[in-house]
Amino acid sequence: MAETNIVYLALGSNLGDKQKNIEEALDKIEERIGNITSLSAFHLTAPVGFQSENIFVNCVCEIATTIEIQKLFVITQDIEKEIGRTEKSINGQYVDRRIDIDLILAGDTIIDTPELIIPHPRFHTRSFVLDPLYEIAPDVIHPVLGKSIREIREELGA
Repeated sequence: MAETNIVYLALGSNLGDKQKNIEEALDKIEERIGNITSLSAFHLTAPVGFQSENIFVNCVCEIATTIEIQKLFVITQDIEKEIGRTEKSINGQYVDRRIDIDLILAGDTIIDTPELIIPHPRFHTRSFVLDPLYEIAPDVIHPVLGKSIREIREELGA
């Protein structure tokens, strides 16, 4: 029997019907990846890293899955395309997007490849990910920093 992993995904949308985009992504995640065991509230946040008139809706979900992490990542990319994500951010140049799904944590797993870095390399500096993650998993430990989400959030000044 395959091992069950607990993974955390951050979702964001700032184009179209943002809440509907996220709800559609959550439905597809539950169909293809695994049971959503916890979901944060939806947070309204300003864009980070680029200028836009469009406010983001962000949330974080916890998923219990038996799918291998690399395959899970590919599935999230496919879901993004299906919902209308046409381009990825390149070299830190961000753009408005219908949906963004980031794999931020996968238990104690550490992956560092050109395609995928886990834990997500910047999530611990971004309140739009840290705040909703704190809602559902304050005591989860960042496997690289060795600190809980609560401690990281307090250090960020949230």
